[in-house]
Amino acid sequence: MSNYRNLTARDIMVRKVITLRPQMEVMDAIRVMMKHKIAGAPVVNDHGRYLGVFSEKSSLSVLLGMEYDSDPTTEIRSYVDTTARFVHEDTDMLSIVDIFLNEPYRRLPVLRDRDELVGLVCRRDVLRAFNDGMRKRQKATGDSGILYFSSVTQREDSTIIS
Repeated sequence: MSNYRNLTARDIMVRKVITLRPQMEVMDAIRVMMKHKIAGAPVVNDHGRYLGVFSEKSSLSVLLGMEYDSDPTTEIRSYVDTTARFVHEDTDMLSIVDIFLNEPYRRLPVLRDRDELVGLVCRRDVLRAFNDGMRKRQKATGDSGILYFSSVTQREDSTIIS
């Protein structure tokens, strides 16, 4: 896996990102997420500056607020998670993997400088980069890249099909 130490968020991120604006009505934001089958989206201001994330979890907060506090449906700005984790475009892939393994995030906004949204990295993007790298390695070396412990079994006797 050492060749992945050179990959960064910039290398594996999706650049075309569905974003929301803080002045959007909550129900409009939910419709956008449902239409695109996404669980959340970065919220940016009119200049494209990252403000946070509006997610399904944020939407559930709206639902409770409407039910218990009689809050009317309003702009999403009140429900944006401004403390949501993000990474910078030069964050290495192994650090991203560590975040996905140890924190509850499924997606991470990718920022340039302090607040310019340049992409999004999802768990699937990491898996795609890993899969693509393994296929390239397999083509180049003829090796599947799967480790076999020779003291336990011979490679040829393994039950793993590659």
